[in-house]
Amino acid sequence: MWPAVLIGSISCYLLKLAGLLIPERLLEKPMIQRLAALAPIALLAALTAMQTFGSGRHLGLDARAGGLCVAALLIVLRAPFLLVVGGAVLTAALIRLA
Repeated sequence: MWPAVLIGSISCYLLKLAGLLIPERLLEKPMIQRLAALAPIALLAALTAMQTFGSGRHLGLDARAGGLCVAALLIVLRAPFLLVVGGAVLTAALIRLA
């Protein structure tokens, strides 16, 4: 396990170092700035999809998908954050109860 931790740590450090070594003139390009602004959104969407629909090596629908749908609806309705989280939790719990 220690080799995996060390390799992961070194990889993260080198990736951060590579980001610091990128020339500033390259970062000023509009396309790069747009990609940098959109990358976190894409990564968060992918993480949410994998945590909602993935279980082990398979994809499936369960109570988490229902909670996500309710959370998305409450976000569209501009509900407060605690209400969004509470609604998602309550929906998932009720689906699992049924």
